[in-house]
Amino acid sequence: MEAQLPATSIIPRVGGLTLAQWQRLGLAAVLIVAVALPFVVGNYRVFQFTLAMIYAIALLGLNMLTGFNGQFSLGHGAFYAIGAYTTAIMLDRWGIAYGWTIPVAGLVCLVVGFLFGLPALRLEGLYLALATFALALAAPQILKYFEGWTGGVQGIVIIKPAAPFGLPLNEDEWLYFLTLAILIVLFALARNLLRGRVGRAMVAIRDHHIAAETMGVNSALYKSLTFGVSALYTGIAGSLGAIVVQFVAPDSFSIFLSINFLVGSVVGGLATISGAIIGGIFILFVPNMAELVSKAAPGAIYGIFLIVFMYVMPGGIAGSLKMVIHRWFSGNAPAVNAGKVATK
Repeated sequence: MEAQLPATSIIPRVGGLTLAQWQRLGLAAVLIVAVALPFVVGNYRVFQFTLAMIYAIALLGLNMLTGFNGQFSLGHGAFYAIGAYTTAIMLDRWGIAYGWTIPVAGLVCLVVGFLFGLPALRLEGLYLALATFALALAAPQILKYFEGWTGGVQGIVIIKPAAPFGLPLNEDEWLYFLTLAILIVLFALARNLLRGRVGRAMVAIRDHHIAAETMGVNSALYKSLTFGVSALYTGIAGSLGAIVVQFVAPDSFSIFLSINFLVGSVVGGLATISGAIIGGIFILFVPNMAELVSKAAPGAIYGIFLIVFMYVMPGGIAGSLKMVIHRWFSGNAPAVNAGKVATK
């Protein structure tokens, strides 16, 4: 008597490697390029790529809030400003080492974001967007009002730190590697957070908060914590931005900064982590290239990209690439018949 065993699927491979192996190779290649980059380009390009990584950190925070938790924010420029001014004041007024100001700026924004998230629990969708929009509008005016601390419209000038421990790096190269290291750490933390219980709770609240609460998820706590963690990421980005640019002023943190963050998240991919890096590169380099055509071009380019991506690639570049890659690997997963096995 013969029994037919069911067909069993094998792990899909392309070029003899699984998807996970290709992902590791891709990550290793990106890291090698990132480490080698400062030694093959000029200081100005190093400065630009450092800013792109800083924006990527801010977008990581925004992606967690909007993409994974469903809370729409137009006010992350305010948290970026708080982080930047926290570092600037600590450096200029109190002479604290810049390395200590970065985590402090993040913690200050964590508290501010959490506290802002508490009253925002009553708001959703358009109303939450308007509340955060108001925060972004008010931030520059508040900074000007406290002129004794913030320097008013004159701002605060920061001295760019030199490389420590006698490292053979100039200031721009050192800040590039410092920012890269912080980005890697925050990227890994976000990845682990979103893959764990907290991440599942965040997504459940985004998809259906009533059902999530029925399953025992504390919606109010998770939404406030997500707001706080998102602000922490953006505050660290603001702190690094202040150190790299060497200057902070209220007009540097207008509502357009928050809009830039939102556009970068949409283009890169809201519900992705890697999309933050793509978005950071986009919001730095695309407007700069557009200005070569016309001073009014960046706004028009942003509008065009938003319309195109909302219709053609709603998941952003990273989300669309992920979908294509998974389909490609799924197409390389043939079913293998185990054959006939004789039984008695």
